Amino acid sequence: MRGFNKLMPPEKKTGITAGNRLSRTSSTRFIAHKHLYTTESTGATPTKKLTKWTVLKTSVKVSLVAGISYGCYEMYVQRHPLVQAEADPEKKTIVILGSGWASTSFLKDIDTDHYNVVVVSPRNYFLFTPLLPETTVGTIDVRSVIEPTRFIARHKSRSVKVIEAECTQIDPENKVITIKDNSDVKEEHAVSTLPYDYLIVGVGAMSATFGVKGVEEYGCFLKEVWDAQKIRTKLMDCIETAAFPDQTPEEIDRLLHMVVVGGGPTGIEYAAELHDFLVDDLTSWYPELAGKVKITLIEALPNVLPAFSKKLIDYTESTFKEQNIAIRTKTMVKEVREKEIEVKRPDGTVDSIPYGLLVWATGNTSRPLIRDLMQKFPETQQARRGLAVDEWLRLDGSEDIYALGDATATRYAPTAQVAAQQGKYLARLFKQLAVRENLEAELMNASDEEIAKKGRKLRKVKDIKPFQYSHQGSLCYIGSDKAVADLPLGPGGSLASGGVVTFAFWRSVYISSLFSTRNRALVITDWLKKTALGRDISRE
Repeated sequence: MRGFNKLMPPEKKTGITAGNRLSRTSSTRFIAHKHLYTTESTGATPTKKLTKWTVLKTSVKVSLVAGISYGCYEMYVQRHPLVQAEADPEKKTIVILGSGWASTSFLKDIDTDHYNVVVVSPRNYFLFTPLLPETTVGTIDVRSVIEPTRFIARHKSRSVKVIEAECTQIDPENKVITIKDNSDVKEEHAVSTLPYDYLIVGVGAMSATFGVKGVEEYGCFLKEVWDAQKIRTKLMDCIETAAFPDQTPEEIDRLLHMVVVGGGPTGIEYAAELHDFLVDDLTSWYPELAGKVKITLIEALPNVLPAFSKKLIDYTESTFKEQNIAIRTKTMVKEVREKEIEVKRPDGTVDSIPYGLLVWATGNTSRPLIRDLMQKFPETQQARRGLAVDEWLRLDGSEDIYALGDATATRYAPTAQVAAQQGKYLARLFKQLAVRENLEAELMNASDEEIAKKGRKLRKVKDIKPFQYSHQGSLCYIGSDKAVADLPLGPGGSLASGGVVTFAFWRSVYISSLFSTRNRALVITDWLKKTALGRDISRE
Protein backbone atom coordinates (compact mmCIF):
# COMPACT_ATOMS: atom_id res chain seq x y z
CA MET A 1 0.00 0.00 0.00
CA ARG A 2 3.01 2.29 0.38
CA GLY A 3 3.44 2.64 -3.37
CA PHE A 4 -0.28 3.10 -3.80
CA ASN A 5 -0.37 5.91 -1.23
CA LYS A 6 2.32 7.74 -3.14
CA LEU A 7 0.03 7.99 -6.11
CA MET A 8 -2.63 9.75 -4.07
CA PRO A 9 -2.59 13.57 -4.37
CA PRO A 10 -2.10 15.57 -1.15
CA GLU A 11 -5.24 16.55 0.65
CA LYS A 12 -4.20 20.16 0.87
CA LYS A 13 -4.03 20.41 -2.94
CA THR A 14 -7.29 18.69 -3.73
CA GLY A 15 -9.40 19.64 -0.82
CA ILE A 16 -10.33 16.05 -0.08
CA THR A 17 -11.23 15.49 3.51
CA ALA A 18 -10.65 12.36 5.50
CA GLY A 19 -14.36 11.71 5.48
CA ASN A 20 -14.65 11.33 1.71
CA ARG A 21 -11.22 9.76 1.02
CA LEU A 22 -12.72 6.24 1.00
CA SER A 23 -15.23 7.09 -1.72
CA ARG A 24 -12.48 8.59 -3.87
CA THR A 25 -10.09 5.66 -3.48
CA SER A 26 -12.83 3.13 -4.22
CA SER A 27 -12.87 4.16 -7.89
CA THR A 28 -9.22 5.04 -8.40
CA ARG A 29 -7.67 3.88 -11.67
CA PHE A 30 -4.02 3.29 -12.40
CA ILE A 31 -1.88 1.96 -15.24
CA ALA A 32 0.67 -0.81 -14.75
CA HIS A 33 2.63 -2.78 -17.32
CA LYS A 34 0.76 -1.03 -20.16
CA HIS A 35 -2.60 -2.57 -19.11
CA LEU A 36 -5.57 -0.72 -17.63
CA TYR A 37 -6.82 -1.91 -14.24
CA THR A 38 -9.66 -0.77 -12.01
CA THR A 39 -9.70 -1.16 -8.25
CA GLU A 40 -13.16 -1.29 -6.73
CA SER A 41 -14.01 -1.01 -3.07
CA THR A 42 -15.28 -4.59 -3.27
CA GLY A 43 -11.84 -5.88 -4.27
CA ALA A 44 -12.74 -6.86 -7.92
CA THR A 45 -9.99 -8.52 -9.98
CA PRO A 46 -8.28 -6.46 -12.68
CA THR A 47 -9.75 -6.74 -16.26
CA LYS A 48 -7.81 -6.67 -19.51
CA LYS A 49 -8.62 -4.02 -22.13
CA LEU A 50 -10.58 -5.28 -25.16
CA THR A 51 -8.64 -5.50 -28.43
CA LYS A 52 -9.78 -5.81 -32.05
CA TRP A 53 -8.67 -9.46 -32.07
CA THR A 54 -10.80 -10.22 -29.00
CA VAL A 55 -13.83 -8.56 -30.60
CA LEU A 56 -13.27 -10.53 -33.79
CA LYS A 57 -13.03 -13.86 -31.95
CA THR A 58 -16.15 -13.08 -29.98
CA SER A 59 -18.04 -12.13 -33.14
CA VAL A 60 -17.00 -15.37 -34.85
CA LYS A 61 -18.13 -17.43 -31.87
CA VAL A 62 -21.48 -15.63 -31.71
CA SER A 63 -22.00 -16.04 -35.48
CA LEU A 64 -21.12 -19.73 -35.29
CA VAL A 65 -23.52 -20.37 -32.43
CA ALA A 66 -26.26 -18.38 -34.19
CA GLY A 67 -25.71 -20.28 -37.44
CA ILE A 68 -25.82 -23.68 -35.74
CA SER A 69 -28.91 -22.68 -33.77
CA TYR A 70 -30.70 -21.48 -36.91
CA GLY A 71 -29.75 -24.68 -38.76
CA CYS A 72 -31.08 -26.83 -35.91
CA TYR A 73 -34.29 -24.78 -35.87
CA GLU A 74 -34.73 -25.19 -39.64
CA MET A 75 -34.20 -28.95 -39.41
CA TYR A 76 -36.69 -29.18 -36.56
CA VAL A 77 -39.31 -27.26 -38.55
CA GLN A 78 -38.76 -29.49 -41.57
CA ARG A 79 -39.14 -32.60 -39.45
CA HIS A 80 -42.26 -31.32 -37.66
CA PRO A 81 -44.64 -29.67 -40.16
CA LEU A 82 -47.75 -27.92 -38.91
CA VAL A 83 -51.31 -29.17 -39.32
CA GLN A 84 -52.65 -28.36 -42.79
CA ALA A 85 -56.10 -27.22 -43.85
CA GLU A 86 -58.11 -29.67 -45.93
CA ALA A 87 -58.90 -29.15 -49.60
CA ASP A 88 -61.70 -26.62 -50.15
CA PRO A 89 -64.23 -27.75 -52.79
CA GLU A 90 -65.22 -24.12 -53.37
CA LYS A 91 -61.73 -23.14 -54.49
CA LYS A 92 -60.24 -23.75 -57.92
CA THR A 93 -57.84 -26.63 -58.48
CA ILE A 94 -54.37 -26.25 -59.98
CA VAL A 95 -52.81 -29.42 -61.37
CA ILE A 96 -49.02 -29.31 -61.70
CA LEU A 97 -47.33 -31.69 -64.15
CA GLY A 98 -43.73 -32.52 -63.32
CA SER A 99 -41.36 -32.08 -60.37
CA GLY A 100 -38.37 -30.37 -62.00
CA TRP A 101 -37.03 -26.86 -61.53
CA ALA A 102 -40.05 -25.03 -62.96
CA SER A 103 -42.78 -27.09 -61.30
CA THR A 104 -41.05 -27.32 -57.91
CA SER A 105 -40.31 -23.59 -57.81
CA PHE A 106 -44.00 -22.96 -58.54
CA LEU A 107 -45.06 -25.43 -55.83
CA LYS A 108 -42.79 -23.82 -53.22
CA ASP A 109 -44.17 -20.32 -53.84
CA ILE A 110 -47.84 -20.93 -54.68
CA ASP A 111 -50.24 -19.66 -52.02
CA THR A 112 -52.43 -22.67 -51.20
CA ASP A 113 -54.79 -20.47 -49.21
CA HIS A 114 -56.32 -19.49 -52.56
CA TYR A 115 -56.18 -22.80 -54.46
CA ASN A 116 -56.34 -26.56 -54.16
CA VAL A 117 -53.12 -28.02 -55.60
CA VAL A 118 -52.40 -31.44 -57.09
CA VAL A 119 -48.93 -32.55 -58.24
CA VAL A 120 -48.56 -35.32 -60.85
CA SER A 121 -45.08 -36.59 -61.68
CA PRO A 122 -43.48 -39.96 -62.55
CA ARG A 123 -40.88 -39.28 -59.85
CA ASN A 124 -41.78 -38.25 -56.32
CA TYR A 125 -38.81 -35.95 -55.77
CA PHE A 126 -37.01 -32.88 -57.03
CA LEU A 127 -33.50 -33.42 -58.43
CA PHE A 128 -30.84 -30.70 -58.11
CA THR A 129 -29.40 -31.27 -61.58
CA PRO A 130 -26.35 -28.92 -61.40
CA LEU A 131 -24.66 -31.38 -59.01
CA LEU A 132 -25.72 -34.52 -60.90
CA PRO A 133 -22.30 -34.99 -62.60
CA GLU A 134 -20.69 -35.30 -59.16
CA THR A 135 -22.90 -38.28 -58.33
CA THR A 136 -21.56 -40.29 -61.28
CA VAL A 137 -18.14 -40.75 -59.67
CA GLY A 138 -19.09 -40.75 -55.99
CA THR A 139 -18.10 -37.17 -55.09
CA ILE A 140 -21.54 -36.81 -53.53
CA ASP A 141 -24.33 -39.32 -52.99
CA VAL A 142 -27.41 -39.25 -55.19
CA ARG A 143 -29.76 -38.91 -52.24
CA SER A 144 -27.99 -35.76 -51.13
CA VAL A 145 -29.28 -33.87 -54.18
CA ILE A 146 -32.90 -35.00 -54.20
CA GLU A 147 -35.72 -33.45 -52.21
CA PRO A 148 -38.94 -35.50 -51.82
CA THR A 149 -41.90 -33.61 -53.27
CA ARG A 150 -43.99 -34.53 -50.24
CA PHE A 151 -41.49 -32.70 -47.98
CA ILE A 152 -42.26 -29.51 -49.88
CA ALA A 153 -45.99 -30.16 -50.19
CA ARG A 154 -46.32 -31.03 -46.49
CA HIS A 155 -45.17 -27.54 -45.45
CA LYS A 156 -47.88 -25.69 -47.38
CA SER A 157 -50.78 -24.13 -45.48
CA ARG A 158 -53.33 -26.29 -47.30
CA SER A 159 -53.05 -29.98 -48.07
CA VAL A 160 -51.39 -30.71 -51.43
CA LYS A 161 -52.12 -34.00 -53.17
CA VAL A 162 -49.03 -35.67 -54.65
CA ILE A 163 -49.56 -38.48 -57.19
CA GLU A 164 -46.64 -40.50 -58.55
CA ALA A 165 -47.81 -41.15 -62.09
CA GLU A 166 -47.19 -40.14 -65.67
CA CYS A 167 -49.59 -37.88 -67.52
CA THR A 168 -50.28 -39.58 -70.85
CA GLN A 169 -52.93 -37.25 -72.29
CA ILE A 170 -54.33 -33.76 -71.86
CA ASP A 171 -57.92 -32.95 -72.86
CA PRO A 172 -58.08 -29.13 -73.07
CA GLU A 173 -61.73 -29.11 -74.13
CA ASN A 174 -63.01 -31.01 -71.09
CA LYS A 175 -60.19 -29.81 -68.80
CA VAL A 176 -59.20 -33.35 -67.82
CA ILE A 177 -55.87 -35.19 -67.84
CA THR A 178 -55.23 -38.94 -68.04
CA ILE A 179 -52.60 -40.39 -65.71
CA LYS A 180 -50.92 -43.80 -65.62
CA ASP A 181 -49.14 -45.63 -62.82
CA ASN A 182 -45.70 -46.63 -64.15
CA SER A 183 -44.34 -48.19 -60.96
CA ASP A 184 -43.36 -51.85 -60.75
CA VAL A 185 -46.16 -52.50 -58.25
CA LYS A 186 -49.53 -51.91 -59.92
CA GLU A 187 -53.08 -52.61 -58.86
CA GLU A 188 -56.10 -53.12 -61.11
CA HIS A 189 -56.69 -49.38 -61.48
CA ALA A 190 -53.43 -48.27 -63.10
CA VAL A 191 -55.09 -45.58 -65.25
CA SER A 192 -57.19 -42.68 -63.98
CA THR A 193 -58.33 -39.15 -64.87
CA LEU A 194 -58.09 -35.84 -63.05
CA PRO A 195 -60.09 -32.64 -63.65
CA TYR A 196 -58.45 -29.23 -63.38
CA ASP A 197 -59.31 -25.55 -63.41
CA TYR A 198 -55.74 -24.53 -64.23
CA LEU A 199 -53.02 -26.78 -65.63
CA ILE A 200 -49.29 -26.07 -65.15
CA VAL A 201 -47.20 -28.00 -67.69
CA GLY A 202 -43.62 -28.33 -66.46
CA VAL A 203 -42.61 -31.80 -67.60
CA GLY A 204 -39.24 -30.74 -68.97
CA ALA A 205 -37.63 -32.31 -72.04
CA MET A 206 -35.75 -35.41 -73.15
CA SER A 207 -32.15 -35.72 -74.34
CA ALA A 208 -31.95 -35.20 -78.10
CA THR A 209 -30.19 -37.85 -80.16
CA PHE A 210 -30.47 -35.83 -83.42
CA GLY A 211 -31.37 -39.03 -85.22
CA VAL A 212 -27.95 -40.62 -84.61
CA LYS A 213 -28.32 -44.37 -84.78
CA GLY A 214 -27.32 -46.40 -81.72
CA VAL A 215 -27.29 -43.61 -79.10
CA GLU A 216 -30.17 -44.95 -77.03
CA GLU A 217 -28.88 -48.54 -77.22
CA TYR A 218 -25.22 -47.94 -76.32
CA GLY A 219 -24.91 -44.43 -74.90
CA CYS A 220 -25.61 -43.03 -71.43
CA PHE A 221 -27.60 -39.82 -70.95
CA LEU A 222 -27.13 -37.49 -67.97
CA LYS A 223 -30.48 -35.96 -66.98
CA GLU A 224 -31.98 -38.23 -64.32
CA VAL A 225 -30.91 -40.15 -61.21
CA TRP A 226 -30.97 -43.46 -63.04
CA ASP A 227 -28.72 -41.98 -65.74
CA ALA A 228 -26.06 -41.14 -63.14
CA GLN A 229 -26.36 -44.60 -61.60
CA LYS A 230 -26.03 -46.24 -65.02
CA ILE A 231 -22.90 -44.20 -65.80
CA ARG A 232 -21.32 -45.10 -62.45
CA THR A 233 -22.00 -48.82 -62.98
CA LYS A 234 -20.71 -48.76 -66.55
CA LEU A 235 -17.58 -46.85 -65.53
CA MET A 236 -16.63 -49.36 -62.84
CA ASP A 237 -17.45 -52.23 -65.20
CA CYS A 238 -14.97 -50.87 -67.74
CA ILE A 239 -12.26 -50.44 -65.12
CA GLU A 240 -12.73 -53.87 -63.53
CA THR A 241 -12.92 -55.59 -66.91
CA ALA A 242 -9.69 -53.88 -67.98
CA ALA A 243 -8.07 -55.24 -64.81
CA PHE A 244 -9.18 -58.78 -65.66
CA PRO A 245 -6.26 -61.14 -66.45
CA ASP A 246 -5.15 -61.87 -70.04
CA GLN A 247 -6.81 -58.83 -71.62
CA THR A 248 -5.11 -57.66 -74.81
CA PRO A 249 -3.50 -54.19 -74.83
CA GLU A 250 -5.96 -53.09 -77.54
CA GLU A 251 -8.95 -54.18 -75.46
CA ILE A 252 -7.60 -52.45 -72.35
CA ASP A 253 -7.13 -49.22 -74.31
CA ARG A 254 -10.70 -49.44 -75.62
CA LEU A 255 -12.23 -50.15 -72.20
CA LEU A 256 -10.35 -47.24 -70.61
CA HIS A 257 -11.31 -44.72 -73.30
CA MET A 258 -14.16 -42.57 -71.94
CA VAL A 259 -15.94 -40.45 -74.56
CA VAL A 260 -18.20 -37.49 -73.74
CA VAL A 261 -20.37 -36.06 -76.52
CA GLY A 262 -21.45 -32.47 -75.90
CA GLY A 263 -19.37 -29.43 -74.99
CA GLY A 264 -21.97 -27.63 -72.89
CA PRO A 265 -21.78 -27.26 -69.09
CA THR A 266 -23.08 -30.80 -68.46
CA GLY A 267 -20.50 -32.46 -70.71
CA ILE A 268 -17.67 -30.27 -69.43
CA GLU A 269 -18.52 -30.90 -65.79
CA TYR A 270 -18.79 -34.65 -66.26
CA ALA A 271 -15.41 -34.80 -68.04
CA ALA A 272 -13.94 -32.72 -65.19
CA GLU A 273 -15.41 -34.96 -62.48
CA LEU A 274 -14.17 -38.05 -64.32
CA HIS A 275 -10.67 -36.57 -64.49
CA ASP A 276 -10.69 -35.82 -60.73
CA PHE A 277 -11.81 -39.36 -59.99
CA LEU A 278 -9.00 -40.83 -62.09
CA VAL A 279 -6.33 -38.59 -60.53
CA ASP A 280 -7.50 -38.65 -56.91
CA ASP A 281 -8.69 -42.24 -56.55
CA LEU A 282 -7.91 -44.48 -59.52
CA THR A 283 -4.18 -43.79 -59.20
CA SER A 284 -4.22 -45.17 -55.65
CA TRP A 285 -6.42 -48.22 -56.14
CA TYR A 286 -5.66 -49.16 -59.75
CA PRO A 287 -2.03 -48.06 -60.23
CA GLU A 288 -1.53 -50.46 -63.14
CA LEU A 289 -4.37 -48.80 -65.09
CA ALA A 290 -4.12 -45.15 -64.06
CA GLY A 291 -1.81 -44.10 -66.87
CA LYS A 292 -3.86 -45.84 -69.55
CA VAL A 293 -7.17 -44.02 -69.06
CA LYS A 294 -8.10 -41.48 -71.75
CA ILE A 295 -10.91 -38.92 -71.84
CA THR A 296 -12.16 -37.42 -75.11
CA LEU A 297 -14.79 -34.69 -75.43
CA ILE A 298 -16.53 -34.31 -78.80
CA GLU A 299 -18.36 -31.12 -79.79
CA ALA A 300 -19.98 -30.29 -83.13
CA LEU A 301 -19.56 -26.52 -82.68
CA PRO A 302 -16.27 -24.64 -83.12
CA ASN A 303 -15.69 -24.43 -79.35
CA VAL A 304 -16.96 -25.69 -76.01
CA LEU A 305 -19.16 -23.65 -73.62
CA PRO A 306 -20.64 -21.46 -76.38
CA ALA A 307 -22.64 -19.41 -73.84
CA PHE A 308 -19.47 -18.25 -72.06
CA SER A 309 -17.01 -15.50 -72.98
CA LYS A 310 -14.05 -16.14 -75.28
CA LYS A 311 -11.66 -15.67 -72.37
CA LEU A 312 -13.31 -18.43 -70.33
CA ILE A 313 -13.56 -20.75 -73.33
CA ASP A 314 -9.81 -20.45 -73.89
CA TYR A 315 -9.16 -20.95 -70.16
CA THR A 316 -11.29 -24.09 -70.11
CA GLU A 317 -9.63 -25.56 -73.17
CA SER A 318 -6.14 -24.85 -71.80
CA THR A 319 -7.09 -26.42 -68.46
CA PHE A 320 -8.38 -29.53 -70.21
CA LYS A 321 -5.14 -29.72 -72.18
CA GLU A 322 -3.17 -29.67 -68.92
CA GLN A 323 -5.41 -32.45 -67.62
CA ASN A 324 -4.82 -34.55 -70.79
CA ILE A 325 -8.50 -34.33 -71.78
CA ALA A 326 -8.69 -34.34 -75.57
CA ILE A 327 -11.18 -31.89 -77.12
CA ARG A 328 -12.41 -32.52 -80.65
CA THR A 329 -14.45 -29.58 -81.88
CA LYS A 330 -16.21 -29.33 -85.25
CA THR A 331 -16.64 -33.10 -85.03
CA MET A 332 -20.03 -34.76 -85.59
CA VAL A 333 -21.05 -38.23 -84.43
CA LYS A 334 -22.60 -40.14 -87.33
CA GLU A 335 -23.30 -43.51 -85.68
CA VAL A 336 -22.84 -45.24 -82.35
CA ARG A 337 -21.95 -48.93 -82.25
CA GLU A 338 -21.42 -51.23 -79.30
CA LYS A 339 -17.66 -50.69 -79.07
CA GLU A 340 -16.93 -47.72 -81.33
CA ILE A 341 -18.42 -44.53 -82.67
CA GLU A 342 -18.21 -43.18 -86.18
CA VAL A 343 -17.39 -39.47 -86.41
CA LYS A 344 -16.99 -36.94 -89.18
CA ARG A 345 -13.90 -34.78 -88.75
CA PRO A 346 -13.66 -31.08 -89.68
CA ASP A 347 -11.96 -31.96 -92.97
CA GLY A 348 -14.87 -34.22 -93.95
CA THR A 349 -13.15 -37.54 -93.36
CA VAL A 350 -14.92 -40.29 -91.43
CA ASP A 351 -13.15 -42.03 -88.57
CA SER A 352 -13.96 -44.71 -85.99
CA ILE A 353 -13.17 -44.16 -82.31
CA PRO A 354 -13.22 -47.18 -79.94
CA TYR A 355 -14.66 -46.50 -76.49
CA GLY A 356 -15.56 -48.18 -73.24
CA LEU A 357 -18.01 -45.60 -71.85
CA LEU A 358 -20.03 -43.12 -73.92
CA VAL A 359 -21.84 -40.24 -72.19
CA TRP A 360 -24.29 -38.33 -74.42
CA ALA A 361 -24.74 -34.78 -73.03
CA THR A 362 -26.21 -32.83 -75.93
CA GLY A 363 -29.39 -30.76 -76.41
CA ASN A 364 -33.07 -31.36 -75.59
CA THR A 365 -36.15 -32.46 -77.49
CA SER A 366 -39.85 -32.41 -76.63
CA ARG A 367 -41.55 -35.24 -74.80
CA PRO A 368 -44.39 -37.21 -76.46
CA LEU A 369 -46.96 -35.56 -74.17
CA ILE A 370 -45.87 -32.11 -75.38
CA ARG A 371 -45.98 -33.10 -79.03
CA ASP A 372 -49.48 -34.55 -78.55
CA LEU A 373 -50.66 -31.33 -76.86
CA MET A 374 -49.23 -29.22 -79.68
CA GLN A 375 -51.27 -31.16 -82.22
CA LYS A 376 -54.44 -30.11 -80.41
CA PHE A 377 -53.65 -26.45 -81.13
CA PRO A 378 -52.51 -26.61 -84.77
CA GLU A 379 -53.05 -22.92 -85.44
CA THR A 380 -51.05 -21.55 -82.51
CA GLN A 381 -48.56 -24.33 -81.69
CA GLN A 382 -46.14 -24.51 -84.57
CA ALA A 383 -42.77 -24.23 -82.83
CA ARG A 384 -40.58 -27.32 -83.09
CA ARG A 385 -38.69 -26.92 -79.80
CA GLY A 386 -41.71 -26.96 -77.51
CA LEU A 387 -44.91 -25.20 -76.45
CA ALA A 388 -45.44 -21.61 -77.54
CA VAL A 389 -46.53 -19.33 -74.69
CA ASP A 390 -47.32 -15.64 -74.33
CA GLU A 391 -45.52 -13.13 -72.11
CA TRP A 392 -47.46 -14.40 -69.07
CA LEU A 393 -46.47 -18.05 -69.76
CA ARG A 394 -50.00 -18.90 -70.85
CA LEU A 395 -50.24 -21.48 -73.62
CA ASP A 396 -51.02 -19.86 -76.96
CA GLY A 397 -54.57 -20.87 -77.85
CA SER A 398 -55.67 -21.66 -74.28
CA GLU A 399 -56.95 -19.64 -71.33
CA ASP A 400 -56.33 -22.10 -68.50
CA ILE A 401 -53.13 -23.96 -69.46
CA TYR A 402 -49.73 -22.54 -68.55
CA ALA A 403 -46.35 -23.95 -69.54
CA LEU A 404 -42.84 -23.23 -68.34
CA GLY A 405 -39.31 -24.61 -68.24
CA ASP A 406 -37.78 -26.87 -70.88
CA ALA A 407 -41.25 -27.84 -72.14
CA THR A 408 -41.61 -24.41 -73.78
CA ALA A 409 -40.07 -22.71 -76.80
CA THR A 410 -39.10 -19.22 -75.65
CA ARG A 411 -36.26 -16.83 -76.39
CA TYR A 412 -34.53 -17.93 -73.19
CA ALA A 413 -31.97 -20.71 -72.87
CA PRO A 414 -33.31 -24.01 -71.45
CA THR A 415 -31.54 -23.70 -68.10
CA ALA A 416 -32.47 -24.36 -64.48
CA GLN A 417 -32.11 -20.64 -63.75
CA VAL A 418 -34.77 -19.70 -66.30
CA ALA A 419 -37.14 -22.47 -65.18
CA ALA A 420 -36.84 -21.52 -61.50
CA GLN A 421 -37.60 -17.86 -62.19
CA GLN A 422 -40.59 -18.81 -64.34
CA GLY A 423 -41.99 -20.97 -61.54
CA LYS A 424 -41.65 -18.17 -58.99
CA TYR A 425 -43.21 -15.66 -61.38
CA LEU A 426 -46.18 -17.88 -62.14
CA ALA A 427 -46.85 -18.41 -58.42
CA ARG A 428 -47.01 -14.63 -57.97
CA LEU A 429 -49.27 -14.31 -61.00
CA PHE A 430 -51.77 -16.82 -59.58
CA LYS A 431 -51.82 -15.02 -56.25
CA GLN A 432 -52.61 -11.79 -58.08
CA LEU A 433 -55.36 -13.58 -60.03
CA ALA A 434 -56.89 -14.85 -56.77
CA VAL A 435 -56.84 -11.38 -55.20
CA ARG A 436 -58.44 -9.91 -58.31
CA GLU A 437 -61.24 -12.51 -58.33
CA ASN A 438 -61.93 -11.91 -54.63
CA LEU A 439 -62.15 -8.16 -55.15
CA GLU A 440 -64.46 -8.56 -58.12
CA ALA A 441 -66.73 -10.78 -56.03
CA GLU A 442 -66.77 -8.25 -53.19
CA LEU A 443 -67.66 -5.39 -55.54
CA MET A 444 -70.69 -7.21 -56.90
CA ASN A 445 -72.83 -6.12 -53.90
CA ALA A 446 -70.71 -3.26 -52.59
CA SER A 447 -71.82 0.30 -51.93
CA ASP A 448 -70.69 3.25 -54.03
CA GLU A 449 -68.17 4.23 -51.35
CA GLU A 450 -66.70 0.73 -51.23
CA ILE A 451 -66.59 0.56 -55.02
CA ALA A 452 -64.64 3.80 -55.16
CA LYS A 453 -62.27 2.60 -52.43
CA LYS A 454 -61.66 -0.91 -53.73
CA GLY A 455 -61.85 0.05 -57.38
CA ARG A 456 -58.37 1.55 -57.27
CA LYS A 457 -56.99 -1.62 -55.73
CA LEU A 458 -58.76 -3.71 -58.35
CA ARG A 459 -57.24 -1.69 -61.18
CA LYS A 460 -53.82 -2.22 -59.62
CA VAL A 461 -54.09 -6.01 -59.33
CA LYS A 462 -55.45 -6.22 -62.87
CA ASP A 463 -52.16 -4.81 -64.10
CA ILE A 464 -50.22 -8.10 -64.27
CA LYS A 465 -46.66 -7.61 -65.42
CA PRO A 466 -45.25 -10.05 -68.03
CA PHE A 467 -42.41 -12.40 -67.19
CA GLN A 468 -38.94 -10.84 -67.30
CA TYR A 469 -35.90 -13.06 -66.98
CA SER A 470 -33.00 -11.76 -64.89
CA HIS A 471 -29.74 -13.45 -65.80
CA GLN A 472 -27.62 -14.08 -62.69
CA GLY A 473 -24.61 -15.49 -64.51
CA SER A 474 -23.25 -18.84 -65.68
CA LEU A 475 -21.03 -21.26 -63.76
CA CYS A 476 -19.15 -24.41 -64.75
CA TYR A 477 -16.70 -26.72 -62.97
CA ILE A 478 -13.67 -27.63 -65.11
CA GLY A 479 -11.73 -29.99 -62.82
CA SER A 480 -8.68 -29.84 -60.51
CA ASP A 481 -10.65 -27.64 -58.06
CA LYS A 482 -11.13 -24.95 -60.71
CA ALA A 483 -14.29 -23.39 -62.09
CA VAL A 484 -15.29 -20.62 -64.48
CA ALA A 485 -17.91 -17.94 -63.90
CA ASP A 486 -19.44 -15.50 -66.37
CA LEU A 487 -21.33 -12.95 -64.27
CA PRO A 488 -23.29 -9.82 -65.25
CA LEU A 489 -21.71 -6.61 -64.04
CA GLY A 490 -23.76 -3.45 -64.42
CA PRO A 491 -25.64 -2.43 -67.57
CA GLY A 492 -24.17 -4.39 -70.46
CA GLY A 493 -21.04 -5.40 -68.56
CA SER A 494 -19.78 -8.78 -67.41
CA LEU A 495 -17.17 -10.30 -65.11
CA ALA A 496 -15.23 -13.34 -66.35
CA SER A 497 -13.43 -15.32 -63.69
CA GLY A 498 -11.73 -18.68 -63.51
CA GLY A 499 -9.59 -20.66 -61.08
CA VAL A 500 -9.55 -21.99 -57.52
CA VAL A 501 -11.24 -18.93 -55.99
CA THR A 502 -14.02 -19.21 -58.57
CA PHE A 503 -14.39 -22.86 -57.58
CA ALA A 504 -15.06 -21.79 -53.98
CA PHE A 505 -17.63 -19.29 -55.28
CA TRP A 506 -19.18 -22.04 -57.47
CA ARG A 507 -19.63 -24.28 -54.44
CA SER A 508 -21.09 -21.51 -52.28
CA VAL A 509 -23.63 -20.59 -54.97
CA TYR A 510 -24.81 -24.18 -55.35
CA ILE A 511 -25.02 -24.71 -51.59
CA SER A 512 -27.19 -21.62 -51.21
CA SER A 513 -29.36 -22.74 -54.16
CA LEU A 514 -30.26 -26.09 -52.63
CA PHE A 515 -33.89 -26.25 -51.59
CA SER A 516 -33.51 -27.30 -47.95
CA THR A 517 -31.18 -27.29 -44.95
CA ARG A 518 -31.23 -31.08 -45.14
CA ASN A 519 -29.75 -31.07 -48.65
CA ARG A 520 -27.13 -28.49 -47.70
CA ALA A 521 -26.00 -30.54 -44.71
CA LEU A 522 -25.82 -33.74 -46.78
CA VAL A 523 -23.87 -32.18 -49.67
CA ILE A 524 -21.36 -30.46 -47.36
CA THR A 525 -20.89 -33.73 -45.46
CA ASP A 526 -20.29 -35.60 -48.73
CA TRP A 527 -17.66 -33.07 -49.80
CA LEU A 528 -15.90 -33.41 -46.43
CA LYS A 529 -16.02 -37.21 -46.64
CA LYS A 530 -14.55 -37.15 -50.13
CA THR A 531 -11.72 -34.90 -49.01
CA ALA A 532 -10.90 -36.96 -45.92
CA LEU A 533 -11.64 -40.50 -47.08
CA GLY A 534 -11.73 -40.38 -50.87
CA ARG A 535 -14.48 -41.56 -53.21
CA ASP A 536 -16.19 -44.93 -52.97
CA ILE A 537 -14.93 -47.14 -55.82
CA SER A 538 -17.21 -50.11 -55.17
CA ARG A 539 -19.50 -51.26 -57.96
CA GLU A 540 -23.19 -50.90 -57.14
